[in-house]
Amino acid sequence: MKLSVLVPAYNLQGYITSCLLSVLEQKTDFEYEVIVCDDASTDNTVAKIAELALLFPNKLRPIYKQHNAGLAANMSTLLESATGEYVAYLDGDDIALPAKLQKQVDYLDHHQDCHMVYHESDMFDSKTNTTIKFYSKEFYNWSYIPQRSNIEHMIQYGTYMQASSVMFRNHANLNKTVSPDCKIIFDYAFYINNAGYLQANVDFIPEVLGRYRIHENSFGQQTSRSYSRREQSLLDIEVACKQANQFGVSKKVIEAGISHHRFAAALYFFTRGADDLFIKYIELASNNQLFFNDKHQALYQNRHDPEYLKHLLSAAA
Repeated sequence: MKLSVLVPAYNLQGYITSCLLSVLEQKTDFEYEVIVCDDASTDNTVAKIAELALLFPNKLRPIYKQHNAGLAANMSTLLESATGEYVAYLDGDDIALPAKLQKQVDYLDHHQDCHMVYHESDMFDSKTNTTIKFYSKEFYNWSYIPQRSNIEHMIQYGTYMQASSVMFRNHANLNKTVSPDCKIIFDYAFYINNAGYLQANVDFIPEVLGRYRIHENSFGQQTSRSYSRREQSLLDIEVACKQANQFGVSKKVIEAGISHHRFAAALYFFTRGADDLFIKYIELASNNQLFFNDKHQALYQNRHDPEYLKHLLSAAA
């Protein structure tokens, strides 16, 4: 089997059909499987999957869990089932554009020194189908990311790879790549762990080959409505960074990455008027004097002067 496409699903009745069809209907010159694992959905997701399983009996492999166990356990089940030489991940509400699978497989076939490859993604509003922005090229740290990156870039600069855009080579430690200590964000730790075990060169295909759906229950929208969820996201990110120690990533790089992510959290809270949380995280981000950039240092030094900081950030926008 050339490729396994892994799709976790939970209560996605409005999106799972279009997601699965977007990969099942792709034209390729190789054999691939699509494995979808439903985590005991309480809506019509299982019925939607079952309909497609009848239409694509040789390509779609459904797994139906009887008890909800969460995304970490769902991912572990999917990884245990993967038989492909290459592995791709697709969120159950995202869309793979035509030729995605062929182009990423061709890239890995023709670049033996590349271990992970990701592509540009179109972030779109689910209600209007209009593009919001391009995920990678408009990522706030994109200027720091080379065409060929590695685990250190992933730690220091964050999630510049959209989760559903990544394909990588299968490996013997695949079952060790899910981080059960993470509560909300799993893809960041997942890809850091895969990059670590593969000692990966991570290449970028600039073509838009996937669509990242934004809707009221998507990860970003849920996080934007909850400060506690944003704080837990940061804890998950820190777990992911710290785990890179096992792959020989230096303590300095890990500390710099954590400092940067705390700075990003501080900015998030400042722009929402959560002053106490801003102070908490700008101080945590700066306690080792590892400033990500001049803006980080300026915000820390003037952290008790919100009016000046508003002026500073508006001037930098």
